[in-house]
Amino acid sequence: MTLRELSTEVLVVGGGLGGVAAALAALRAGRQVVLTEEYDWLGGQLTSQGVPPDEHTWVEQFGVTASYRALRNGIRDYYRRHLPLTEAARGWRELNPGAGWVSPICHEPRVALAVIESMLAPYRGSGRLSVLQPYKPVAAETDGDRVLSVRLRHGSDEVVVTAPYILDATETGELLPLTGTEYVTGFESQTDTGEPSAPAEAQPLNMQAVSVCFAIDHVDGDHTIDKPASYDFWRDFELPFWGGKLLGWRSPNPRTLEIGERSFTPNPDDDPLLVRADQRRNPGDGNLWTFRRIAARRLFTPGAYASDICLVNWPMIDYVLGPAFDVPDAAEHVAAARELSRSVLYWLQTEAPRPDGGTGWPGLRLRGDVTGSADGLAQAPYIRESRRILAEHTVIEQDVVKGARYGDSVGIGMYRIDLHPSTGGDNYIDVPSAPFEIPLGALIPRRVDNLLPAGKNLGTTHITNGCYRLHPVEWNIGEAAGALAAFCLDRSVLPRAVRNDPDLLACFQDRLEAQGIELRWPEISGY
Repeated sequence: MTLRELSTEVLVVGGGLGGVAAALAALRAGRQVVLTEEYDWLGGQLTSQGVPPDEHTWVEQFGVTASYRALRNGIRDYYRRHLPLTEAARGWRELNPGAGWVSPICHEPRVALAVIESMLAPYRGSGRLSVLQPYKPVAAETDGDRVLSVRLRHGSDEVVVTAPYILDATETGELLPLTGTEYVTGFESQTDTGEPSAPAEAQPLNMQAVSVCFAIDHVDGDHTIDKPASYDFWRDFELPFWGGKLLGWRSPNPRTLEIGERSFTPNPDDDPLLVRADQRRNPGDGNLWTFRRIAARRLFTPGAYASDICLVNWPMIDYVLGPAFDVPDAAEHVAAARELSRSVLYWLQTEAPRPDGGTGWPGLRLRGDVTGSADGLAQAPYIRESRRILAEHTVIEQDVVKGARYGDSVGIGMYRIDLHPSTGGDNYIDVPSAPFEIPLGALIPRRVDNLLPAGKNLGTTHITNGCYRLHPVEWNIGEAAGALAAFCLDRSVLPRAVRNDPDLLACFQDRLEAQGIELRWPEISGY
């Protein structure tokens, strides 16, 4: 075992969207940063987890930070510069490379990775950013209410990184138990939060399903994978509220819970230029092929893509048999979630009912080259719910439903409260919400001074996590956390002092706005 020691000004543990945004914010402020990530790709849910962005209806006009918009623009520019688009596609101002219905910018994970790397490149070159990858946090040293260092491991190599500010941008809030930071998991009780959708008693192990996504196309030949060992179990598996077997086209409508039937048509005869993705008007999940399609063959010159590429993040891959953390068999549950996804693919190839009365599409081909993994699935499980800090302010359902405004806002977001079936046996919980703000108080632990959440581990509840977990909101949370660490270093103050001192708060919010972080939703009027 080899051991290295590093020191920096801001340590960001976790290289997902929140972690990348946090690192960029601290770097823009002139600080030295170490960024770590346990998987081969930076970008988290957008890349290693393979999930196209879930975004609100106004994303092309407002409601995201300037740097998140730069990421989106960079993805479109990458396609225009490097891929063989048709002239019509190249001229599409709001280019949606996959013409998927879930987002106006469905795209291949590697493109997002390339853009993220380009955004970080100047700081790598200058030496102000060091990236440790793939490294996983395994221990931390603390002194009272401060975290002194984090120990990270890759194989036989360990690194101890010391920093005055440490940001937890991991997918599951891994630094919280390692540092002794107080946190909550699962479902809070209605007594604790007053939330209308909460249960009478807390359910700490009742968490949203995890999913292991994968990419497929449909080409000539038989590409059927070997039958998974657990296939018979999953083929026969039923949930009491599902309307049939999990592996089937019938499932609940998330918003109404009515049982409906989805369709699946590989390479449909559609015009991708006519797709206008807007979940407010159309959830887009009627045809599962186009729902999260990430490459639409007809947007590229003839022959460039033999098929569309479809990203499978569908109801039937949601794994609900146990949590992915804070239980002794967590790793077994993650492995079982991967087996579920393989079983879904095998079912699609061999037994899924086709519209013509036949069964199975053996031409469906697993595209591990698209997801960058040896087994063909996404590198990392899609984690919808993290450990969450006990914060100075916890965002509750009532805040989101009524669109509460916060004097300490550090950003904005919008998405329905979207909870998938859970490990506690819940059906979907899908509640309308209003455009919301991100309060600084949700980023500040009640006790620990220098550890900040930079992703889904901020002070939300099980319910409000359902709308704070999406791509642009996670980015904004991380960006605010990175900016806060840099501001505290500049002023030699603690994060809670920034929140509780009106002058410091005003200065910090001015800095955020100068960086293109919107703190309020616009009110448009004539002049």
